[in-house]
Amino acid sequence: MKAVVAVDSFKGSLSSMEAGNAVREGILKACPDASVIVRPLADGGEGTTDALIEGLGGERMEITVTGPLGEPVSACYGYLKETGTAIIEMASAAGITLIPGDMRNPLAATTYGVGEMITDAAEKGCRNFIIGIGGSATNDGGIGMLQALGYVFLDEDGHETGRGAQALSGISRICTDNVYPWLSECTFQAACDVTNPLCGENGATYIYGPQKGVTEEMKPRLDAALAHFARITADTFGSDHVQAPGAGAAGGLGFALLSYLNARLTPGIDLILDAVRLEEDLKTADIVITGEGRLDHQTAMGKAPVGVAALAQKYNTKVLAFAGSVTPDARACNGAGIDAYFPIVRGITTLEEALTPENAARNLTDSTEQVFRLIKVLSDHKYKQTEGLN
Repeated sequence: MKAVVAVDSFKGSLSSMEAGNAVREGILKACPDASVIVRPLADGGEGTTDALIEGLGGERMEITVTGPLGEPVSACYGYLKETGTAIIEMASAAGITLIPGDMRNPLAATTYGVGEMITDAAEKGCRNFIIGIGGSATNDGGIGMLQALGYVFLDEDGHETGRGAQALSGISRICTDNVYPWLSECTFQAACDVTNPLCGENGATYIYGPQKGVTEEMKPRLDAALAHFARITADTFGSDHVQAPGAGAAGGLGFALLSYLNARLTPGIDLILDAVRLEEDLKTADIVITGEGRLDHQTAMGKAPVGVAALAQKYNTKVLAFAGSVTPDARACNGAGIDAYFPIVRGITTLEEALTPENAARNLTDSTEQVFRLIKVLSDHKYKQTEGLN
């Protein structure tokens, strides 16, 4: 039997690889001769960097960059030396959680630190970039990131316009003389799970701006500023991505990635599954195991376990899922490709006890073992029936 394990993290308890290895232990207790492959799983959001570092043997690089309001912040990214790949979560440098609620300033917030992270990785030899673009504090159209990469935005008098969304309306010309030459050698993939355009009522400002401090009075002005920036960009480079799905992600960072870095915006789970090359493993798998901390109807709406299930369906491979807890509406997961799912809590317990990493790992291993003992019994029975017919 070949089993492929790709389990999302059990938040507060186990990382993706810790959960996957707990499943592996359970399978081997029941089926010692099984071949078990464990791959990291994430959805492109929080935790993606750590999952891929651990699962793909990367390094965690800690650096100090410019934070969303210009202050130094500690950020980290994943460095995969063998493939020259950097795994970056933009929220590490420009995330909304870096700013207290009463200090959020959408006019000044900048993505400059994201560009500094890209530059640091490029100086280490990275030419492939995977960037998660959720959870931003910014509405600057990505100009901060671009400024850190050497782009200069000038007003009609030839002066630099500054940083943040407050600078967008003053941009008259874009200077590329100082853009780092290595950028032309790089490929960018962005984990993007939204389809909003850059501007308009469904755009960056109107939909996501309020959580970043955008008031009703600010909305028309900021939206017009982004539209102005998009026009200058189109006039300069001849490409127009203002209506592209995902252009409005992360306060317009999606637009900057598309327009300036020729990035590919991909749903987070698809990008991660491609990065860990899960499909190659699934081609010859007999069974696939996935899961996450909690299975509910939202899982069926495109979260990581369902992404695994969709890929497994291409090869008619059965999919099982384990979770710390399941809700009644988790039945939707069965219709989304998960053939059967199992909660792992095995007795009366407090939430605190259930979340303890040691308990969670043991429960996951023990539950997996019993499910695979059943699979082995049924498989042996089927084999004996076949032998009897012969």
